[in-house]
Amino acid sequence: MIAVILNEEKYAYDIHSLVKAFYPEQDVKVFVQGEKKLESDDGLPAFFIRFEKERIEIRTRIQDGEMGAADGGAGGRPCDAPDGGVGPRPEERCSQVTLSRPDDRVEVKNDLKRLLYRVLSELTGKRLPWGSLTGIRPTKIAMQLLEAGWEQEAVTTYMQETYLASRQKAALSVDIALREREILAPIHYEQGYSLYIGIPFCPTTCLYCSFTSFPIGVWKERVGDYLAALEKEIDYVQKACRGRILDTVYIGGGTPTTLEPEQMERLLQKLRDSFDFSHVQEFTVEAGRADSITAEKLRVMKRRGVTRISVNPQTMNQETLRLIGRQHTVEQVEEAFGLARREGFDNINMDLILGLPGEGPAEVSHTLERVSALGPDSLTVHSLAVKRASRLSQWIQENGISMLNNTDETMEIAARGARAMGMAPYYLYRQKNMSGNFENVGYARSGKAGLYNILIMEEKEDILALGAGTISKRLYPDGRIERCENVKEAAQYIDRIDEMIERKCVLFGG
Repeated sequence: MIAVILNEEKYAYDIHSLVKAFYPEQDVKVFVQGEKKLESDDGLPAFFIRFEKERIEIRTRIQDGEMGAADGGAGGRPCDAPDGGVGPRPEERCSQVTLSRPDDRVEVKNDLKRLLYRVLSELTGKRLPWGSLTGIRPTKIAMQLLEAGWEQEAVTTYMQETYLASRQKAALSVDIALREREILAPIHYEQGYSLYIGIPFCPTTCLYCSFTSFPIGVWKERVGDYLAALEKEIDYVQKACRGRILDTVYIGGGTPTTLEPEQMERLLQKLRDSFDFSHVQEFTVEAGRADSITAEKLRVMKRRGVTRISVNPQTMNQETLRLIGRQHTVEQVEEAFGLARREGFDNINMDLILGLPGEGPAEVSHTLERVSALGPDSLTVHSLAVKRASRLSQWIQENGISMLNNTDETMEIAARGARAMGMAPYYLYRQKNMSGNFENVGYARSGKAGLYNILIMEEKEDILALGAGTISKRLYPDGRIERCENVKEAAQYIDRIDEMIERKCVLFGG
C-alpha cells in the first residue's frame, strides 16, 4: 500500500488519482492527519503533504526499492524536522513550492499537482502523457481558452506549462477543440436539449464492465415493466421540455438491442409520439454486440428514423473475445456490420479497447486490419480503464496488471489506422485508472461525428437522462452545472419511478 497523509482535507481526489496513475499496481490510500498515524516501523511507502498559507511541502518516505525509484532516492532535499509522528530518516526527502496565488483555489491545486507530479516522476522515472491532468475533459480546457480568444499555440503552451502535458497531447486537445467548435455550430445551446435513454440489459457482463447492466436472460420477463416505467419518465420529460428544441437522442446501455423487435418498436414509437423530432440532428442507438443484432431489429430502427448505430467488437481477436466474456465471434461482428449496411445504415460506429489482457501491437494491428476492411464511418478507441466494480479487478489480482499493456505504440497503431480510413479525431475524454494513462478518442469521417458524444463531454446544453443508472445535467447561464441521478438497480428504478420523476421536477421544474 502507498499512504498519503494530509494535514488538511484538501484535493484528496486529485492527489489519489495522480499517485495511482504512477503506481497503478498499488493500493493507494489518502488520510487526513489524525485518521492514520504512521509509526516509524510501519514500513509503508508514504507521502506527507502539508498545506501552509503560502507554500505546500511534500515529504516522501521511502525504503530502497520499495516504490520502484529509478535511482533509489526520493528527490528534493533531506528532511530536517519530524512530521506526522515520523522523525528524520535518511530515506526521507522534502520538496516544496511557494504558492503563486494563495487565495485562488484553482491555482493552489495546480501548484500542488505540478509539485506532486515532479516528485512522483523523479521517484519512478516515468512521465505521464497528460502530465498532472486527472480530469476527464482535457479538451474542455482548450475549448474555453479558444472561446476566450486565445491563439492555438498559446493554448498548447498553456497546457504544457500548467499541466505538464506532453506537446503531443496538448496539441491533440487543441485540434479536437477546434473541430468540436465547428461540428457544434448548429446546436441550439440556450433553447436546446438532448435525450439519453438507458437500457440496462446485456447478453452477459464483460470482464472490464462496471456500468449498470443486468443479464437479459434473468430479466426477460420484466423488460415490459421496465419499459412501462421508462414511458412514465418520458411523459414527464415531454411536458417539462415543451417549447424547447430537441437536438440529439442517444439510446445506450447496457445493450439496447437486447430488446426484442416489438419492444424496440414500442420504445421508438413512444419517443416519436412524445417529442418533436423536426430539429433532431442525430438519433443514435448503440446496437453494440453482434450477437444481439438482427435484420428485424435493424429494420425497426431504420423505420423509426435512427440515423446512427454502433457495432462494437472491442477487439477482433477471438481468444480475447472469449477471455473478456463476449459470446460472439469475429465473423459475427463482420456479418452484423454487413447486415446493417444492407439495411441502409450509412453512419456506423465501431468501438475498440486497447490494453485488453494479453494484447500488444500485433493484436491491435490485426484488429485494425479487420475493422478497416469493413469501412466504418467512425471509430471510438478506448484505453482500458480498470474499475473496482468490474470482474477485471479480481482478474488482475490473480494474473497481474502486467498483462494489461497499452502503450504509445498501440495508441499510434489505432490513430494511424483511423487516418488511413479517412477519419480525424473529433472528441476525447479520460477515465480514472486507464491503462498507460492515455485517453479515449473518437475518430470520424467528415460529417459522421457523433454530436451527442461531444455534447456530453463539453457540457454545452442540458441533457435529460432517462432509465436506470443515468445522470441528468442542467446547465445555467453562469456556467454552473447541477445533476440528478436515477437509481442504478433496474428493479429499484421500476419500483421508485415516481421518485425519479420528482428528482427531475426539482432540477428542471414542471
